[in-house]
Amino acid sequence: MFSKIAFPIFEESIRDYHKYDNVDQPISNPYPKDQIEHLLYLKNWIDTVQWHFEDIIRDPHIDPIEALKLKRRIDASNQERTDMVEYIDSYFLQKYKDVVVKEGAKINSESPAWAIDRLSILSLKIYHMNEEATRVEASEDHRAKCQEKLNVLLEQKQDLTTAIDDLLNDISQGDKYMKVYKQMKMYNDEELNPVLYQNKK
Repeated sequence: MFSKIAFPIFEESIRDYHKYDNVDQPISNPYPKDQIEHLLYLKNWIDTVQWHFEDIIRDPHIDPIEALKLKRRIDASNQERTDMVEYIDSYFLQKYKDVVVKEGAKINSESPAWAIDRLSILSLKIYHMNEEATRVEASEDHRAKCQEKLNVLLEQKQDLTTAIDDLLNDISQGDKYMKVYKQMKMYNDEELNPVLYQNKK
């Protein structure tokens, strides 16, 4: 089951990040570059750093100049995240390229890697909600409410991992097929974003 590989790697990445809890710390990916585990670890590391970017930029006292710089970093991180999803989907396309698609096979509403992207984000929600549910200095009421939310997230994890594994099994059996549509983001492209290409004149 692929999710049994992916989720522990996401947890490992999150733990490694929180050893220093610094958005500027360098990544130390423990997996060889030619393995899917390497992509999974890198994907979650990008998500984890961005999670903390999003926390920082919501500081009501943040310097506006620093906020703008951080917004640029968030934009770049979003592009990296999208690129990683497409790399992971390319892995699945290659893995299942010889599968004979059955007549009547259907396409899923999202590709395997976009579902895995949701699992990566979910792993972060679980980690941080657990922190809040066990935060000693928080009120008992706060901890109880966070525990309730954590229970829902854990149920969601079970549902999502099952759905991912079922989807991959269906693809491997030819019952479903996959396509990868490049995201074609426009706002970072100097040829497609009017603000950027008008400023080039």
